[in-house]
Amino acid sequence: MIKKNRETHASEKMYNRARQTIPGGVNSPVRYYAPFPFFTAKANGSKIVDIDGNSYIDYCMSYGPLILGHGNSRVIEAVKKQISNGSIFGTPTEIEIEFAEIITKSVPCIDMVRVTNSGTEATMHAIRLARGFTERNQIVKFEGCYHGAHDYVLVKAGSGASTFGDPDSLGIPPDTIKNTILLPFNNIDAFEKTIEKNGDKIAAVILEPVIGNAGVILPKNGFLQAIRKTTAEKEILLIFDEVITGFRLGLGGAQEYYNVKPDIVTLGKIIGGGFPIGAFGGTKEIMSLNSPIGDVYQAGTFSGNPISITAGLTVLRQLTDGRKRIYDVLRKTGEKMRNGLREQAEDAKVHAQVNGLSSMFQIFLTDNPVNNYKDAKFSDCNKFQRYHKILLDRGIFVPPSQFETCFLSTEHTNEDIEKTIEAIGSALKEITRD
Repeated sequence: MIKKNRETHASEKMYNRARQTIPGGVNSPVRYYAPFPFFTAKANGSKIVDIDGNSYIDYCMSYGPLILGHGNSRVIEAVKKQISNGSIFGTPTEIEIEFAEIITKSVPCIDMVRVTNSGTEATMHAIRLARGFTERNQIVKFEGCYHGAHDYVLVKAGSGASTFGDPDSLGIPPDTIKNTILLPFNNIDAFEKTIEKNGDKIAAVILEPVIGNAGVILPKNGFLQAIRKTTAEKEILLIFDEVITGFRLGLGGAQEYYNVKPDIVTLGKIIGGGFPIGAFGGTKEIMSLNSPIGDVYQAGTFSGNPISITAGLTVLRQLTDGRKRIYDVLRKTGEKMRNGLREQAEDAKVHAQVNGLSSMFQIFLTDNPVNNYKDAKFSDCNKFQRYHKILLDRGIFVPPSQFETCFLSTEHTNEDIEKTIEAIGSALKEITRD
């Protein structure tokens, strides 16, 4: 049985210290939860251990990058070897080419790819590239889709913005977002009416094909296909933000899974092997507009740094070599988890929706199906916070927000899954009694 009580004195002391020099005590708002988050000492495989010595089965997985679990031995050895030769040079390296080659072979829409330092940078540059290519200014985004923390897309953005109140941030001038059109996800009628009205002004449509930053929200049958058809007809570029789904739903990501080919795709998380990275890619015609061969500027001191590239390349090679086995395991483990959660919710007589795909899952504490951002916002966030706390006390770590995604890795065992399902069942019964 998983223990039900934790000592957290060391984390509490560390948090009070952190608050003195770090706003809110954290370097990303999604890491905070009341009264204070635990501070991590180490992690390996499917487990993460805090500075008080408590061990947790981890379903946050650093918000998605760790598809092979914590501390992958091949990544560690490769990074150690690279560090001994240098961490950054400010010059090209051969491994950048190898990295680009494996990505272009794997992702259907990519002929050429440019590496950045984060998913935020990737979407920012993808949008700039789309505007440069089309010579139009407007973009369409969907409510609940998170495309990073830059001004053009931080509007009803999901992720931490959903958790901490108004998704719009102070400091964003109204003129910055005047060219950003917001639409509800999974509503093709609203989309087509907007395109009919503004199509000749719209540079790009950007979306998460599977929303991962408002929980897990799947596209309805035909939704992505309809968007692809309409954008192609109107010569509007389609950008898939696959920072989360890239290499998680398969080597080709969501575009391979749903057989919908965008013009540009953004990547991140998994392709860095646990180190900071982002990337955007597309057709040769579009990507050739990037400097220094084109007139759209994009740069970064640490872009393509050897450490991130080495780690990411090592992960991508493992995923490529073990493609069928790895993705079959992740799919089966995901199905077992989601089926178990549904059974536990029914047994606890709690109103809940379990969404997910492959190695992604989330439980929404609501009566109604969750098909868009508005549906997700009806979830009982207070009960979810209680649910999160109970799971921590039982040795299970899930992201602390209702509007995030839980992730599985190849290192999660059947024993992990069974213990987790049991713990979730207990947590659901407890919040129902509250």
